[in-house]
Amino acid sequence: MPTVDVHTHLYPPLYTSLLRSRTTVPYIFPSPTAGDRLVILPGEDTSSPTRGRPIAPSYHSISHKLSFMSRHGIDISVLSLANPWLDWLPPAEAGSVAREVNDDMDATCGQHPGKLFFFATLPLSASVEEIVAETRRVARLKYCRGVILGTSGLGNGLDDARLDGVWQALAEENLVVFLHPHYGLPGEVYGPRAGEYGHVLPLALGFPLETTIAVTRMLLSGVFERFERLQVLLAHSGGTLPFLAGRIESCILHDGHLSKEGKIEGRRKVWDVLRKNIYLDAVIYGEPGLKAAIDVSGSDRLMFGTDHPFFPPLGEDEDEEWLSVKLNSQAVQSALGGDKAHVEAVMGGNAVKILRLS
Repeated sequence: MPTVDVHTHLYPPLYTSLLRSRTTVPYIFPSPTAGDRLVILPGEDTSSPTRGRPIAPSYHSISHKLSFMSRHGIDISVLSLANPWLDWLPPAEAGSVAREVNDDMDATCGQHPGKLFFFATLPLSASVEEIVAETRRVARLKYCRGVILGTSGLGNGLDDARLDGVWQALAEENLVVFLHPHYGLPGEVYGPRAGEYGHVLPLALGFPLETTIAVTRMLLSGVFERFERLQVLLAHSGGTLPFLAGRIESCILHDGHLSKEGKIEGRRKVWDVLRKNIYLDAVIYGEPGLKAAIDVSGSDRLMFGTDHPFFPPLGEDEDEEWLSVKLNSQAVQSALGGDKAHVEAVMGGNAVKILRLS
């Protein structure tokens, strides 16, 4: 059974050129002392010459991606544009840029048939009609297997009723939604000393909670009742959703406002959605978190990922083994007790079946 990486990012040349032309978040700037730096989070936008993070060739070079795959025994990668995708583009430009980026990704995958597939990017700052049109179009691209989506949606979150046409198109076209965080939590929640802690608080806590809140809003607004065929792959093993699913369900059942509004009876339970509409990647770096993911969605709905090119080795040598990959692989082995069939399914078999990677 092949090993498949469903959570692996790439900034293609067109996208990096756009970022280099900007001076506001997101942007790439040439630091006089630290080389090219990528600034994608508002909290990184300071006056420091080393703000952001170094943007190494692994961020945009397909040859580096293939070398990484070979080094870590990964047979197939499902590429996706990394955050913040196209959310920041002016509406008039979003549609054309999305088409160019998606066509470029499809062509890149076509140069390595059977080894690379991709999740397309939608022009979410454009009109709903334009977003739906691009959704229908990418479904016809040979190597497209879904779309990557942030939690902002059209700017008001994923419980926005204006997204219904997009959800419908995604469900009808059998495109998996890879839901990925970017915006995190308000910076003040991390306290006045947050700057002393690097990126740990926003990445370790902000991203998972952002995902959990976004999906809970989808649950509360009835998205999964209206679109029962919608399939969503959650990054980072669903954030804190597996651990908090029972609490979310209980809070819904005990909420007087929801009861008065008639929104409790007839709704789908959180557990039902997790087992029928939600897939989880295995990017959690530890056995306890992965066991929770398996418990709520089932090992048949879990798929291995690396989050490459983020979380590289801290040394200068990118050719060394990436600890982030090793931890995810070990977690799969230990959480499943070394059961060969189940391990092979999570490491690749599930993705081959779910994403049609034949």
